[in-house]
Amino acid sequence: MEFMTEVPIILASGSPRRQELLRNIGIPFETMPSNVEEVVEWTEGDFEEYVQKLAVKKGAAVSKEKPDAVVIAADTIVVFEGEVYPKPSSKEQAESFLRKFSGNTHSVFTGVSIIGNGLSKVFSVETKVTFKKLDEQLLQAYVDSGDPMDKAGGYGIQTAGALLVDKIEGDYLNVVGLPLSKLVETLRNEGIILLKEGE
Repeated sequence: MEFMTEVPIILASGSPRRQELLRNIGIPFETMPSNVEEVVEWTEGDFEEYVQKLAVKKGAAVSKEKPDAVVIAADTIVVFEGEVYPKPSSKEQAESFLRKFSGNTHSVFTGVSIIGNGLSKVFSVETKVTFKKLDEQLLQAYVDSGDPMDKAGGYGIQTAGALLVDKIEGDYLNVVGLPLSKLVETLRNEGIILLKEGE
């Protein structure tokens, strides 16, 4: 499968996972991380608003520099019992996060903004993730691998973190960091991307 576009597409993210997802489905794009401070005013408890505002902030920063492009920006957070769990700052914090998730269900929210070419769209997707009651040996081995350290909530569902997960409800790729189905649907509906002939 391959898509074409007459307008340059920029992914405002340095995440290798988001880049890989777009490459895998044949969307042509360039990458320009936004590097904005990830702070916004939001209504406490409204996590959809939070991720949407952050995505818009990231996208707007890149769009100012690339006004002739369509900019896609995203922000993903992990939420459990009303608290946001960011990328852990230490192995000890990663272990603490995962112990809290053990045997419980948390939510992953991703906000996506699409800005440029006369378009300004924003949406968010929620996926519920239920962890197994964690095996101590597996938990320690996963934390010691270093995999949790650059991932919101301290795990990657697309890597060995999948071994901690019992089930999910919703879009799997949203947990990876980009709700691809909803994104592509929006880009196609707005005429930003088209399937190449014969595809």
